[in-house]
Amino acid sequence: MRTRTVLVVLFDGVQPLDVAGPVDVFTAAARFTGSESTPPYVVRTASLGGEPVRAAGGLRLVPDLDLADVEDPELLLLPGGPGVGDVDSRLVAWLRERAPRVKRVVSVCTGAYLLAEAGLLDGRRATTHWASCDYLASRYPRIRIDPVPIFVRDGPISTSAGVTAGIDLAIALVEEDFGRAVAHEIARLLVVYVRRPGNQAQVSVQLSAQIARSDPLREVQYWAAANLAADLSVPAMAERAGLSPRQFARVFAEQVGTTPGRYVDLIRLEAAQRMLTDTRDGVVRIARQCGYGTPEAMRLAFVRELDVSPTEYRRTFTKSPAPAPALR
Repeated sequence: MRTRTVLVVLFDGVQPLDVAGPVDVFTAAARFTGSESTPPYVVRTASLGGEPVRAAGGLRLVPDLDLADVEDPELLLLPGGPGVGDVDSRLVAWLRERAPRVKRVVSVCTGAYLLAEAGLLDGRRATTHWASCDYLASRYPRIRIDPVPIFVRDGPISTSAGVTAGIDLAIALVEEDFGRAVAHEIARLLVVYVRRPGNQAQVSVQLSAQIARSDPLREVQYWAAANLAADLSVPAMAERAGLSPRQFARVFAEQVGTTPGRYVDLIRLEAAQRMLTDTRDGVVRIARQCGYGTPEAMRLAFVRELDVSPTEYRRTFTKSPAPAPALR
């Protein structure tokens, strides 16, 4: 067992949970690797000049080190927070010089802004919080921004969405280092999913899609989500809305922001994902209830959208039940 060094960069306006979430994951690993005397990770925090920082919400964080004095870590973690827009240019210069020498560089939420400003994401695929993706893409056009997944790994650099996505990414890194069993135990300890796949969407279909302005279309949206196994073809939904198929397709796209067919594909997929993780129903039953008809049709949808089969999705995403308490 060797100890891996993790360095967390602090700055005024940092989001405390972006720091605490991944740190808890890495420090918890010692409990499940059988090597508390030689911890798998040693976490250190650092700031410019080693000065305390005032985090978002007013918390005062005292770093361990001055960034100027740190040795290159094995993992460099950049949290986000409202302070990323006003960060000292010396921090950006430090990142530009030191990050390329680090084996793994990780950003949480808007920490991707710091990597982008240092030019470290140029030509790479990356993500950040869904509310910031458009701005990041417009300001740094050389980055391939993907607003959908909760985290993206491109070579040595990994970027993640909001606070909980940083935890998911940290658990994924621990799994890479020490295996699924250790990652599973950490997830149980922190009461989070064992690990959400990185390509899972940040926002649900019902939240990300617009709700139609007109009552007939809005009712069709709600009805479709509650009746996935029904005939959800454009003609069938158009008849329910009292419109011609052509008129329905045009107005639906205008008001919802996507085509009826694409909307149906996504709500069926999301329901199947939820059933795979939240129930013990078999794939055949889930495929039928979600309107796919056959397991093969559902498998093709999962591979097309998530690049993973339903069986693999369930194995990766489902948290095993906790052991029953011992009887006394």
